[in-house]
Amino acid sequence: MSRTILTFDYGTKSIGVAVGQELTGTASLLSAIKAQDGTPDWAVIEKLIKDWQPQLLLVGLPLNMDGTEQPFTARTRKFANRLHGRFGLPVALHDERLTTTEARSQLFAEGGYRKLTKDKVDSLSAKIIFQSWYEQQH
Repeated sequence: MSRTILTFDYGTKSIGVAVGQELTGTASLLSAIKAQDGTPDWAVIEKLIKDWQPQLLLVGLPLNMDGTEQPFTARTRKFANRLHGRFGLPVALHDERLTTTEARSQLFAEGGYRKLTKDKVDSLSAKIIFQSWYEQQH
């Protein structure tokens, strides 16, 4: 498969975004999208979809460490359902446990605290979600 996949790390204030290529198993960071209490700027997402022409939208699913759902899981599922409803593209959910922790440690290793901006952490989390999903698929 050689699909282009837009990946989202959903949050109430910021939604991290990465674009992945299934052929190479690699992803690139895109700018995080601002959100107002979990509602994204849908025009920005529409532009990303027009620009990248993805065949799949991937959304990180927040779970507790024991794999059970948490209150925020339902909001994330609602976001995923809205993506599908608005754009008609297939949407997949993928376990995102520890992606933020991994993103922070990678960014800190690259440049200390000044690299730890919310925008970068959220988008790197989206990239890590893609990489984890890709490894599970292949």
